[in-house]
Amino acid sequence: MPNIKSSKKAVKVIAKKTDENHELKMRVKNLIKSCEKAIALNNNEEATKIYNELQKYIDKSYQKGLIKENKVNREKKRLNAKIKNMK
Repeated sequence: MPNIKSSKKAVKVIAKKTDENHELKMRVKNLIKSCEKAIALNNNEEATKIYNELQKYIDKSYQKGLIKENKVNREKKRLNAKIKNMK
């Protein structure tokens, strides 16, 4: 444990940011899975709605540096292509 007051605060801040980052990454993964399920069920409305929400969170996670740019582009491209092929 740190002895200096600023170090103690830094430990708390780091723990909070780690939890927030983990939550964001899990949200992105869960949205991808949900979109895949909606596509498998041929539910076009649901898949489009989830995809739009996914774009917001996946871009936010890229801006924070949690996911690399190529992965972001790849996931968005694959899901968008699957949704377009459903129609």
